[in-house]
Amino acid sequence: MKIDARIVRKPSEAVVPLSAGQTANDRKAILVVSFGTTYPEARQAAIDQVTAKIRLAFPEYTVRQAFTSRRVIERINTREGIRYLTEEQALAALAEEGFREVVVQPLHMEAGYEYDKVRRVVETYRDKQAFENLYLGRPLLYYAGQEGVTDDYLAAIQAVRRTFPPIGPQEAIALLGHGGLHPANAVYAALQLKLQDAGIGQVYVFTVDGYPAVEDLIRRLAADGVRKVTLIPLLLVAGEHARRDMAGDEPDSFQSRLQDAGFEVSVCLQGVGENPAIQDIYVQHVKDAIAEKKDFS
Repeated sequence: MKIDARIVRKPSEAVVPLSAGQTANDRKAILVVSFGTTYPEARQAAIDQVTAKIRLAFPEYTVRQAFTSRRVIERINTREGIRYLTEEQALAALAEEGFREVVVQPLHMEAGYEYDKVRRVVETYRDKQAFENLYLGRPLLYYAGQEGVTDDYLAAIQAVRRTFPPIGPQEAIALLGHGGLHPANAVYAALQLKLQDAGIGQVYVFTVDGYPAVEDLIRRLAADGVRKVTLIPLLLVAGEHARRDMAGDEPDSFQSRLQDAGFEVSVCLQGVGENPAIQDIYVQHVKDAIAEKKDFS
């Protein structure tokens, strides 16, 4: 399936003809927004596949992609000659082309800095009244099942556990999230509690940058008598963080640090965006944004 993912021209030049049976009054689009990655194979395996799943589920919508990382966009353009649009450029193009309804669906793990970046742009375009309807979907981890709403954590847990290898006594799985200083990064500690509440043991959560850190992981693994651990990225793509920070040969990689601490380590280089069950969750989040006609912000 060909992905309508890349617009090489300037937004003002990017004009897409009406689909068969589509009028100017009912033009609808879904903008799939992610941080992006400079690894082409990871981009194709994860971001493009999520986009393809969304396109399949919403044939009446035009589906586009945008990246929030300006650095990633520039590196892809330099290395591959492909110009991805930012979230702002993509919305500008959709407005200029006369789309009436737009759903912006981020592929971020949590409502952190990158999600905030998307939310601010959506609010700007809503203030401009650039579209009749402009909806913002929620990230992977948002609702926690309180007050009768869906439990995004449990849905994500059920999806990712399908990829877990068998683990025996004194073995464990460690899920690597991104982390950071944004308060939303507390989702990773919450995810650990959700795993425990679901009765899923021998699975630990840690982050590249934040809490729980790799030092916390090492301490907990040692306290629980774990000898062998499998590292799995809780990241959309298996890009820089998965390949270098997690699985790199450098002394400061998480694999090396765990080995130095006496653990036997294996790694999985598959982003969660490659998981069909995770792809289905993003499709559902688009459906929720359309049905509920509101922002998740």
